[in-house]
Amino acid sequence: MRATSELTSAPWRIAGPADTQAWLADLDLPWWIAGGWAIDLFLGSATRPHKDLDVGIFRRDAPAVIALLRDWEIFEAKDGTLRRLREGESPSGDVNSLWCRQRHSTEWSLELLLDDRTDEHWVFRRRPEITRPVAEIFRRGVDGVSYLAPEIQLLYKAKALRPQDQDDFERVLPYLELETAKWRIHLLDRAHAESICGLTIGKSSRTRQSVVGRGTYGKFDARVTGDGAR
Repeated sequence: MRATSELTSAPWRIAGPADTQAWLADLDLPWWIAGGWAIDLFLGSATRPHKDLDVGIFRRDAPAVIALLRDWEIFEAKDGTLRRLREGESPSGDVNSLWCRQRHSTEWSLELLLDDRTDEHWVFRRRPEITRPVAEIFRRGVDGVSYLAPEIQLLYKAKALRPQDQDDFERVLPYLELETAKWRIHLLDRAHAESICGLTIGKSSRTRQSVVGRGTYGKFDARVTGDGAR
C-alpha cells in the first residue's frame, strides 16, 4: 500500500500534444489526444492549465503501443491503485487507464486511456449500446495531431463533474454544430441521468444566447440545471 501511495502521489511532468507526437511517432495505429487538451485543441487555444496528458488508444491496440514504449514503465490504474505491467503483459480487460513514465524517471508523463471498438464502430464503454463510426470519433488539428471529438470528450466528463468540466462544457457547447449538439445532449440524457443535473447551461447570457440561437433543444435549460429538474 505504501508503494502504491508513493506512486500515485508522484508528480506529473508538464507535457503537451507535441510531446506525444515525438513519443508515438513510429506508431502506425490510431491514437488521439483526450481530456482537457482535446477541448483546447478543438477551441484552438490553451484555456486552462493541464495537470496531465491523456492519450486515447483502442484497447485492442494496447499491446502494440506498450511494445513501442519499451523504455517506459507502464502501470495499470484502477480503483486508486497502480500495478506495473510485466514485460509482454497486456492490460486486464477491466482496466481503462495506463499510467506511463520513462524508465528511471520519478515523474509521470502520459496516461493512456483505453477505448473499445468493433471493426467499424467506437463503443462507449459505460453504455455499450452507444456507438459511433470510428472515423467520426476524432478530429485533426492544424498541426496534424488527432484529438477526441469534443462531444465525446464531454460525454466522458459528465460522469463525475468537476468545476473544470463544467467550464469546458460552457466553452465548447456554443461552437458545436447543431446536429452534434443534439447528439451530445441526447446521449447525456441516456448515459448519465444521475449526473446530468450537475451541468448548468447559461452561466452567462452569451452562452445561453449561443445555445438557443443554434436551435438546440428549447427545453434544454429545464432538463440540465442544478436543481434536478427534468
